[in-house]
Amino acid sequence: MLTPVTLRGSIVCLEPMTIDHVNELCVAASEDRSTYTYTYVPNGHEDAKRYIDIALTDFLKGRSLPFVVRHIETGRIVGTTRFLDLEFFSWPPPWPPGVANGVSPTDLTSPTVAEIGSTWYTASFQRTGVNTECKLLMLSHAFDSWHAIRVTLKTDARNTRSRSAILRLGATFEGIRRAHTPAIDGSIRDTAYYSILAEEWPEVRAHLQKKLQTR
Repeated sequence: MLTPVTLRGSIVCLEPMTIDHVNELCVAASEDRSTYTYTYVPNGHEDAKRYIDIALTDFLKGRSLPFVVRHIETGRIVGTTRFLDLEFFSWPPPWPPGVANGVSPTDLTSPTVAEIGSTWYTASFQRTGVNTECKLLMLSHAFDSWHAIRVTLKTDARNTRSRSAILRLGATFEGIRRAHTPAIDGSIRDTAYYSILAEEWPEVRAHLQKKLQTR
């Protein structure tokens, strides 16, 4: 099981999700739901409670590390995000040539690859510095603390807004996985895949830091 961690920046604080967040999360999700066309966002108190219960079950099974996003200036919870689809690579030593992430093949306490996903923000905090800093904090944790070699980001291929936001982070488009999974509108969605590799992280980090400084 991963150890819960709090990630704090200057705009947001990512707190480990708990059931105590249900009321604040419900409020955050209710502001303006018209922007959630391609993203599952809980609707109402019972749905928010179920959303948290599922996230915490996945955490206890070692599948994810979920956060709520708290805006520091206002103290409000303004969304959620999480690490998921965690993989712990292990194979006989030596570690394959060219992969220098500083982790022993027998050290399986930190993920080797991870995805950042299940991300949504309340309407009034979209297109602000919130997402940029959230991604900077999470990518820093993945690459600098876990020494991951890859972070994945993906979205519904129809979600042009999300796809543009991922590209603005500095991620690389990998392609479309067709007929990948059920979509929230009842259709079968194609999924657009993006990634950031460890060797790309210094450049991406500088890019994100610059974006925050110019806001």
